Amino acid sequence: MAYKTENTLLYVSDLSVAYGDKTVIKDINFVEKDVIREGSVTGQVIAFVGRSGRGKSTLFRAMTGLIKPTTGKILIADTTTDSENDAKEVHEGDIGFVDQKYTLFRNKTVYQALLFALRKKEMSKEEKHTMIMNYLADWGLEKAKDQYPNELSGGQRQRTAIIEQILCSGHYMVLDEPFSGLDVGNIEDVKNAFNLITSTHEFNTIIYSTHDIELAVELADSIYVIGYPTIDGKRADYGTIVKHVDMKELNLAWKDFGLDHIEIVKQIKAAMLSS
Repeated sequence: MAYKTENTLLYVSDLSVAYGDKTVIKDINFVEKDVIREGSVTGQVIAFVGRSGRGKSTLFRAMTGLIKPTTGKILIADTTTDSENDAKEVHEGDIGFVDQKYTLFRNKTVYQALLFALRKKEMSKEEKHTMIMNYLADWGLEKAKDQYPNELSGGQRQRTAIIEQILCSGHYMVLDEPFSGLDVGNIEDVKNAFNLITSTHEFNTIIYSTHDIELAVELADSIYVIGYPTIDGKRADYGTIVKHVDMKELNLAWKDFGLDHIEIVKQIKAAMLSS
């Protein structure tokens, strides 16, 4: 499908994270741009895959400003300015982060939690109410608005956590293993949530990790494999990007899963097994 790329939305350069003398990830470099397709709002979906313990969660914590990188920098487009080329370093809160537990305030209802997420936005009470009700309607949570987290299903909790992060952090969203442990129905809910996010604004960018390679290949337009690199015939003990698959370039993005996608799944699995 025809597309073009414009402004840089995410720029990661020479990123490394070490705890004491143990380097967890190193030499992470990638750039993601705003994808434009005529006639449709197209956000970005970026998947990270790799074997357990290769540093995906550490990378996500650095990208969301929860830990400070040892070296390198992470820049995102500064969408609060009029200039198209302004970039800023990531700080905590710039990129929404939904962990595997879908952590929510135990003592707040769904509506109260979303209202709290909008606390820094300069909007009237009425505007906030309208915005929240629109999100609840779009995400099928209207009936759950006065319920507390312990009264919600796993899928409802996850959707609430995602909306909360969208409301307080803007265009960028990191999800750590959003499909982990979900049944078929809830997986469809998350896929629909991805579509809702990416069809709402050009800049909306989902970054997620998954152990399900098929779901990475089906949903993402850009896929990174994190693994231990082989250097001079020896496998290093830190994570880095060992393979990048641009599904757009391969003309496989935004298409139904087919035989060509299965071939990519095989390539990615091979890259993971050797790293």
